[in-house]
Amino acid sequence: MTDPTPSYAKGPTDQPLLEQTIGENLHETAERYPDHEALVDVAAGRRWTYREFVRDVQSLATGLDRLGVRAGDRVGVWGPNSWEWVLTQYASAEIGAILVNINPSYRQHEVDFALAQAGISTVISSPAFKTSDYAGMLQAARPNAPELENVVLMGSPEWDALFVAPDTARLARIAAGLHADDAVNIQYTSGTTGRPKGATLSHRNILNNGYFIGELLHYTAEDRIVVVPPLYHCFGMVIGNLAATSHGCTIILSGPGFDPRAALRAVAREKATSLYGVPTMFIAELELPDFADHDLSTLRTGVMAGSPCPMEIMRRVISEMHMSEVAICYGMTETSPVSFQTRSDDSLERRVGTVGRVHPHVEVKIVDPATGETVPRGQAGEFCTRGYSVMKGYWGQEEKTREAIDAEGWLHTGDIAVMDEDGYAQITGRIKDMVIRGGENIYPREVEEFLYTHPDIVDAQVIGVPSEKYGEELMAWIRLRDGAPALTPEAVLEFADGRISRHKIPRYVHVVDEFPMTVTGKVRKVEMREEALKILGLKG
Repeated sequence: MTDPTPSYAKGPTDQPLLEQTIGENLHETAERYPDHEALVDVAAGRRWTYREFVRDVQSLATGLDRLGVRAGDRVGVWGPNSWEWVLTQYASAEIGAILVNINPSYRQHEVDFALAQAGISTVISSPAFKTSDYAGMLQAARPNAPELENVVLMGSPEWDALFVAPDTARLARIAAGLHADDAVNIQYTSGTTGRPKGATLSHRNILNNGYFIGELLHYTAEDRIVVVPPLYHCFGMVIGNLAATSHGCTIILSGPGFDPRAALRAVAREKATSLYGVPTMFIAELELPDFADHDLSTLRTGVMAGSPCPMEIMRRVISEMHMSEVAICYGMTETSPVSFQTRSDDSLERRVGTVGRVHPHVEVKIVDPATGETVPRGQAGEFCTRGYSVMKGYWGQEEKTREAIDAEGWLHTGDIAVMDEDGYAQITGRIKDMVIRGGENIYPREVEEFLYTHPDIVDAQVIGVPSEKYGEELMAWIRLRDGAPALTPEAVLEFADGRISRHKIPRYVHVVDEFPMTVTGKVRKVEMREEALKILGLKG
């Protein structure tokens, strides 16, 4: 039953936005909490107080300035999570440069594209990670990157030479010319379809988003956050770093890449109060054979985001990981990223079944994709948002920007959402993921949530595949618990019959050890659909 009230909500505005640059905010925090720990890199065995952190940020900022980096110049950072990455983030902001986050999984043609498209003049990079030879790829990219002048490899003599005595007078003059609305970051979208687009974000965009995330998590300077998601993504550098430094919290990096045991070990050893991850990360942590051996009793909160959270996993995170105040955040790179967040006093039902309520200083509405009209509450439509958090645009792609942001400033997300009578939202899928079977609209998320209730299913992803009879049929990709018996379409039919509508029961079942993923933990359904055609012998 739908509520005639329009699916529109506006966040509270009683607490003003921060009208500061990231540098100004960091210095303010360091003055307030000089001896609190700012950063711990567990793998490197290094830690900084806020006083030490600001000193090193100013040292690196001075070195970059002497290298010729000026306000508005694009500085690329490429590599896994590390203290060097974090210092580069804040040092580039200190001098008004625009940090361009380069995805650690990029291959040659992708990094060639990012370097040229953003006009990057300086890159600070890890020499290599896993199977990626970053140094070699950057050398190969030079002929196609006419604006690239400097490549500095972390850990090299050239990197060490950037740490010079801070020229505080020079930095103060630079800071005086910076504004909160200046661009400070370019983040390329995951590119699960088509060419990546460079979402351009300002100090005001990401500082405020990080700050209000922290406010809703009730962060204080006593909080210690294990940041597991990649720093190159909003989840790491905004929900993680900027939420922390705007509150005097400690950033704890558990390792360069995701390792479930390293994450839990970091929580225990550093007495963390908050843990971050996408659902697949929490699933991996909970599945560890020695999970119970890690003391997680200091945890109280954290963030689960990046993709929808299975209900059963959220329940276990709250009960078994002591994260009684854990929040689900929903957003996208183009919105800095968070638009919706659950609150610590929300009921368990709200926190496992919705993405919460609208963020402060943000407007949201849900519209009919065909007409653009706001739909009544309880009816599905496209989620749109407006406010301080909306990006400045896609770098160098005005047409793409106009496609995403309408004339009234509303950003159209492409996500399907439903808002209830109290303003809580459910994200039920992507417009492009919706399956139309025999004229019936099916949202894969609903079917996936049902499949999670099967005792042998650890994870499930549902896609549409071509059907001559119905146009599309459902196919479920399944991860089974260790030792579980084989799962057939007939067994799924037997389990589902009478519990969900027949047209929502997957016709095909494919059991896998893992799903194709982006580096941020999002499932690549485009790749799954391509593979499904081969598995089933179908034509697209």
